[in-house]
Amino acid sequence: MAEIFKDRKSAHEAKFSLDQDTQFKLDSRRNKLLGLWLGERLGKTESQLDAYAKEVVISDLEEPGDEDVIRKVMKDIADAGSDLTDADIRAKLEEFAKEAREQILGDDG
Repeated sequence: MAEIFKDRKSAHEAKFSLDQDTQFKLDSRRNKLLGLWLGERLGKTESQLDAYAKEVVISDLEEPGDEDVIRKVMKDIADAGSDLTDADIRAKLEEFAKEAREQILGDDG
């Protein structure tokens, strides 16, 4: 009986680890899409876009949640004199989360 519970626990831990890994991939892809989109709007050159997108992805490693990414991009928006708002960025994060999910999981919902 103890062996069954041990196997279930191992399976649950493996699924949790896989879920965490998948969520990390989804968040990273979403943030890359945001960085590419925003980089274009901020006038980054083609050669600067990938580097900027990587900066956005890395900014998400500072703390749990999205606030670290939003803080980074809002500072960049202000520095560039753009009129994009916090609400614009949050809407784009939601849009790009769906796109990332489709790209990585082939899931449209």
